[in-house]
Amino acid sequence: MILDFTKRTVAPGVAVLAMTGSIHCGPECARLEREVDALIAARETRVIFDMAGVTHADSAAIGSMVRCLGKLRGAGGGLRVAAVQSMIGHRRRKGLVGRERGGRLEAARARLAGVIVERL
Repeated sequence: MILDFTKRTVAPGVAVLAMTGSIHCGPECARLEREVDALIAARETRVIFDMAGVTHADSAAIGSMVRCLGKLRGAGGGLRVAAVQSMIGHRRRKGLVGRERGGRLEAARARLAGVIVERL
């Protein structure tokens, strides 16, 4: 699914960037960073990423979000991430990843999300 953005200003300097689709390495990550650059240029430096419509995000997407956080902080703002969906199943070539490994992955995601939100 193609990544789509919808921007909404909720207060002066505060914008919600709703995303729909998948965020994978390459063009989608670059588009996300360009969207944030445009928000900073418009002096909207406090941003909320609405992830309710995101179906998949890979590690490159997480890196891109961290770079966006750095850009926003550098401009005197911050970033919040809302409505993150967990992935239902993780697949390997020969089947589903075991419960233990999947559980550790979900716990790591929860810790990362907590750190990002807590520090803003």
